[in-house]
Amino acid sequence: MSWKLFALGSAFFAGLTAIFGKLGVEGINSNLATFIRTVVILAMTFAIVSFQGEWRFPQRTMEMRPVVFLVLSAIATGLSWLFYYRALQMAPASMVAPVDKLSVVFAIVLSVLFLGEAVTPKLIIGGTLVVAGTLVLIWP
Repeated sequence: MSWKLFALGSAFFAGLTAIFGKLGVEGINSNLATFIRTVVILAMTFAIVSFQGEWRFPQRTMEMRPVVFLVLSAIATGLSWLFYYRALQMAPASMVAPVDKLSVVFAIVLSVLFLGEAVTPKLIIGGTLVVAGTLVLIWP
């Protein structure tokens, strides 16, 4: 399967996340809502890894570098969710979701700065269009 199909699936389910999240934070603390979401995700991924039989760790001692970056990624994800659910409590999903998608632009800039990825005209134009689209959607 192509990575594009998985990326499209990710975008679709992220869109559902905004709708279900907005409905879910009505009348509940956003931090508790994030905790509930996290527990469900933990259970889902536990079931998938178990069903696929993927609990095998490398025979050699696992390097710490990837683990450190996975932990940092998890922290960033948790903070993103906490901010996202709080924003959903305060504003319409149709406003929060586009601003959240500025993560695309942050990812582009950070990948160039820290991963040494190439800056291309296509990347600049695409990133600029994401920013412009977000501004169009949220400007009063």
